[in-house]
Amino acid sequence: MSGTERIVIVGAGQAGGRAAETLRAAGFQGSVVLVGEEPLPPYERPPLSKDVLGGKAAPETTFLRPAEGYAELGIELRLGMRVNAINPCARQLRLADGSALPYDRLLLATGAHARRLAIAGADSPEVHYVRDMADSLRLRTALRPDARVLIIGAGFIGLEVAATARAAGCAVTIIESAPHPLARVATPEIGAFFADLHRAQGVDLRMGSSVTAIEPGTPSLAYTNTGETIEADVVVIGVGAVPNTELAEEAGLEVADGIVTDSFGRTSDPAIFAAGDATRHLNPLLGRHIRLEAWQNAQNQAIAAARTMAGQPTEHAEIPWFWTDQYEVNMQFAGAPLSWDQIVWRGPPTAKRSSAFLLREGIVVGGICINNGREMRPIRQLIATSRAADPAALADPAVKLVELAAAMARAA
Repeated sequence: MSGTERIVIVGAGQAGGRAAETLRAAGFQGSVVLVGEEPLPPYERPPLSKDVLGGKAAPETTFLRPAEGYAELGIELRLGMRVNAINPCARQLRLADGSALPYDRLLLATGAHARRLAIAGADSPEVHYVRDMADSLRLRTALRPDARVLIIGAGFIGLEVAATARAAGCAVTIIESAPHPLARVATPEIGAFFADLHRAQGVDLRMGSSVTAIEPGTPSLAYTNTGETIEADVVVIGVGAVPNTELAEEAGLEVADGIVTDSFGRTSDPAIFAAGDATRHLNPLLGRHIRLEAWQNAQNQAIAAARTMAGQPTEHAEIPWFWTDQYEVNMQFAGAPLSWDQIVWRGPPTAKRSSAFLLREGIVVGGICINNGREMRPIRQLIATSRAADPAALADPAVKLVELAAAMARAA
């Protein structure tokens, strides 16, 4: 590629930052411009609902590198700048300050935004969402000891905020419409595990219920579908995220609950790539397109796309993996199964350390580790083989998963 070419990255988050670094590591000699709406350099988001929110970590500890580190790599940062539109024909961006920014190749790493709850009062200034650094710092000031915190949604964000709030001495109530926590991604057994965990920590967890309206104030009032009124000093909504696809849609790119890409990060426009939470990308190991909101995907998909843009075609082919930390529990998930017909436990789900395997027609399609992260790598290897596994061997702690996964990989 010519040293006069310009690659522009829209979105200065985890994906955008890693992509910019990778372009230089892959030998790209042209201009690299990283445009981000936030005033901060690229940072990692997992601490926002944990250590940063709890005051255990300063915001700068989450930065991928200091701002001056990008200048050392010859990467131009344009922070606090919004991109209003893409002109694919002219290969040009229109920025919020009215200027135009041309590109030879473009990477969209626009991420996702917190899903808004469609009820009265949900967008009031007193209501908190947790998606970026400003959200986390604003909520942190509200989590004073003895504050009454109402959390709507028992997904990852809701549960992690609950654990952090309890550690801060807050009284916490969680309202969730599903029958168990993490209903979108976890089995009922895992959901029950987290329900018991939070209740043991003093959280008032109410499943099968929903909030119908919020009346902001001091305190705020939340009205539920069961006729209850809940008083809260702090209201937090965590009901998922929505991919930021507006720029892609307006530019005529293929979008389907995410910017559609192949396994190399290419979109329907040959000059435009995409990576991270905003994408629905082809996973060749699973044989289908998926959209992930995970640290691992944001980083590694961006790295693969950047290498490809730099002239080193690199396929992003990994078994999905993500984790959550709540209280003293670390739980890791692997795979993205659409369904399963059998669950095999290695240790009971109530144990402090255990693993579970989700099988479909005898094939491991997903896995879960509770305080047992050392088994995550072989579990991902088992999923990648797409071969039937012996349930008895999976359940037997005497059988080393590393050896089992290696044997199945050799037989594949």
